[in-house]
Amino acid sequence: MTDVGEEMYGLVERLYPLCRSITGDGVRATLDIVGEYLPLQVHEVPTGTQVLDWTVPQEWNIRDAYIADSTGRRVVDFAASSLHVLGYSVPVARTMPLSELRAHLHTLPDQPNWVPYRTSYYKPEWGFCLAQETLDALPDGEYEVRIDSTLADGHLTYAEHVVPGQVADEVIVSCHTCHPSLANDNLAGIAVATFLARALAEQTPYYTYRFIYAPGTIGAITWLAHNAERVDRVKHGLVLACAGDSGQLTYKQSRRGDAEIDRVLRHVLAASERPHQVNEFTPYGYDERQYCSPGFNLGVGSLTRTPYAGYPEYHTSADNLDYVSPTAMADTLAVCREAFAVLDRNRRYLNLSPYGEPQLGRRGLYDALGGRSDTKQAQMAMLWVLNLSDGEHSLLDVAERSGLPFDTVAGAAGALHEAGLIKT
Repeated sequence: MTDVGEEMYGLVERLYPLCRSITGDGVRATLDIVGEYLPLQVHEVPTGTQVLDWTVPQEWNIRDAYIADSTGRRVVDFAASSLHVLGYSVPVARTMPLSELRAHLHTLPDQPNWVPYRTSYYKPEWGFCLAQETLDALPDGEYEVRIDSTLADGHLTYAEHVVPGQVADEVIVSCHTCHPSLANDNLAGIAVATFLARALAEQTPYYTYRFIYAPGTIGAITWLAHNAERVDRVKHGLVLACAGDSGQLTYKQSRRGDAEIDRVLRHVLAASERPHQVNEFTPYGYDERQYCSPGFNLGVGSLTRTPYAGYPEYHTSADNLDYVSPTAMADTLAVCREAFAVLDRNRRYLNLSPYGEPQLGRRGLYDALGGRSDTKQAQMAMLWVLNLSDGEHSLLDVAERSGLPFDTVAGAAGALHEAGLIKT
């Protein structure tokens, strides 16, 4: 997994300098790069489009921004970091005293050398974000303030990638594309989603997997509005974010709490013996709250490492390329693959010989286990699968009740199905 971790880190490095927001050319440039790794279907939704209770806003683009002192030296420069400008700032070209400028400056006094990430999507405003130590060093005087941006009718851009499955029922994997230079939130999530899609494409999955790359909140709402008539195909889902830091894995359950994806992630994390945490659903965080809104109530959970706003570097310049690692991203990817391997094979079977225990020996089922190191486990798995194949219990139920590994249970079910003793 080290190689794939390095590849994911390389994708994060490429995406990191781009200025992203909920709309604009930065989102398109991001999707262009992701599109080099897997084919994307890109959707452009015009400004003014009604999407559920929201309206697609004007498109924001920015070319340059700075604060310059009386000598012309740029003391704050958008070219150095896209975090330096308040997201969605309206254009401004003025000269003003520091006393007036202060009302438009955002800092983190408790972390004086970090630059905060701030936005003003739905209220016309302008501003700059800078380190408190930079602000403290500015002398009184006149400053040139320039934000070369546009807010104009345009589009909201989102993209999808579909891995075809054996059935039309879907699993959605969603990540947000609206954050600028923040490596963990959510470039690591974009990278893990991209390489998860590539891994699934090398298989023949049971479910169809739909990967959604969209700006936070408004993007997920737009996707739901455009897919309302077919959203009943979505049987499971996972939102990926904060996927590259050194913290333990954290799974936030769906609104339902007992959705199959919730059970699968709880099982996989516990069975893996990784340090982890499982949290109840709250209507705050990432886009799981849109997919889990009561009208849709989809079985969509959220997988992170350190969760939303749970680390000091969150939404600051300290969430940089040093904060994420190939190892952590590879571990997040591995858990996703393990979880979807369970989800993809979790069936309910019906025992076709339910009166008494069928004779396994004459069907060669016991002989087929000869020489295996887990022969006794495999035999017990067959007995458990036969006993609980009543059309009501899934293989995950069998694994949890028996205490046997899911892979062993699924293997037993495959052998029994091939022998004609159970059916789906």
